[in-house]
Amino acid sequence: MEKSSFASASSGELTAAVYGAGRPVRVIPLRHPLDAAVREAAASSSPSPLSAAMERARAMGPWEWAEAALPCLAWMRSYRWKEDFQADLAAGITVGVMLVPQAMSYAKLAGLHPIYGLYTGFVPLFVYAIFGSSRQLAVGPVALVSLLVSNVLGGIVNSSSELYTELAILLAFMVGILECLMGLLRLGWLIRFISHSVISGFTTASAIVIGLSQIKYFLGYSVTRSSKIIPLVESIIAGIDQFSWPPFVMGSAFLVILLIMKKLGKTNKKLRFLRASGPLTAVVLGTLFVKIFRPPAISVVGEIPQGLPSFSIPRGFEHLMSLMPTAILITGVAILESVGIAKALAAKNGYELDSNKELFGLGLSNICGSFFSAYPATGSFSRSAVNHESGAKTGLSGIIMGIIICSALLFMTPLFTDIPQCALAAIVISAVTGLVDYEEAIFLWGIDKKDFFLWAMTFVTTLTFGIEIGVLVGVGFSLAFVIHESANPHIVYI
Repeated sequence: MEKSSFASASSGELTAAVYGAGRPVRVIPLRHPLDAAVREAAASSSPSPLSAAMERARAMGPWEWAEAALPCLAWMRSYRWKEDFQADLAAGITVGVMLVPQAMSYAKLAGLHPIYGLYTGFVPLFVYAIFGSSRQLAVGPVALVSLLVSNVLGGIVNSSSELYTELAILLAFMVGILECLMGLLRLGWLIRFISHSVISGFTTASAIVIGLSQIKYFLGYSVTRSSKIIPLVESIIAGIDQFSWPPFVMGSAFLVILLIMKKLGKTNKKLRFLRASGPLTAVVLGTLFVKIFRPPAISVVGEIPQGLPSFSIPRGFEHLMSLMPTAILITGVAILESVGIAKALAAKNGYELDSNKELFGLGLSNICGSFFSAYPATGSFSRSAVNHESGAKTGLSGIIMGIIICSALLFMTPLFTDIPQCALAAIVISAVTGLVDYEEAIFLWGIDKKDFFLWAMTFVTTLTFGIEIGVLVGVGFSLAFVIHESANPHIVYI
């Protein structure tokens, strides 16, 4: 243990001493014993956390209680219809148009019929807009959770069976219950113990796995369903003799178009709309091509039911215990993905985010969604970023997104029949390219070898042993480092 002695130190010297150590430092000033006695007396007179919470509850008025139950009232109270509504309307329409093809793509990634992606982007959006605390977070189906659903349920039951769909919907209910419990028990602080290096390494590896899992729609033949890179690559190589040029050319063309539109939308503010309209462009062009030329080698989505989802209680509760580890894993991944971006957006837009309210809002949206045939939903990185960039001010933009999905379900599903599968795969691959964060690894290598080790360990483990093991190993090492740093700080005696 390193010790430094300072007879008399100014605040500037103290700061230099503290931060010069390069890792957490505990500063212990040497004071008169009477100071400690005074502090102990003050501590003994301070209220306990429970009594402090009860005191705050007594001080809350009717409006504060209403806001605690319905977080949407926080922005409704100060809503400026002339300024805010126009921004929310534009953002809601922009992201809603982006969500329709993305939702169908992610449902395919989850091993479900595309209609369930639209269902997942319907009811949860309305519920979250009312009970969620983030004003810019775009909730719905996401690639990472979809891949987890596919990999886990694929090992239990065939994806073409009705039970597969029932279990996916049941997972939404279970994830919602777990998220609500975490919110009610005020466990949002646990998220702070997960290092950003772990999250970055995990999402980078997952993005690579997701991209490889969608290659089958480009190649024209089936590929093993797995979250491990080695079986995926072996399966791709083994089936190369079945390679088909038409879907490869079409899928590659759509992917190039999507990446170009995404790049232009990011770099040029005047062309920002291109980033959100890319998925719709791919779907429209692909559908027109299929309708005009009817290429036999291009597989299409097929018939999609028209109308809103009906209310039904989730089924398959006899599988509850076998699905519990998966539900816990999906809950953890969903929380990391959602709360992380929600906090960043709250900071950018100048308001505070309550992690516990956020967890409860996400949980309630999943519970309600499960009664209307939705699979697990959470906040999306890409759509939330577009929502923010499009000027969204409040949760009303989420309600407008839900209206767009509602309109698509009621009037547009007959148009989705001839969407090429390779176009949906291109949308997924384009979306996950933004999750590949190799620049973070380069940055960490030059700044902090410990964090680089966390990144590399999580990345390699996720690629080699699968997403489930990758999450556990990454979180485990992150917690181990936190405990080690807390137990062995540098101590500077003043």
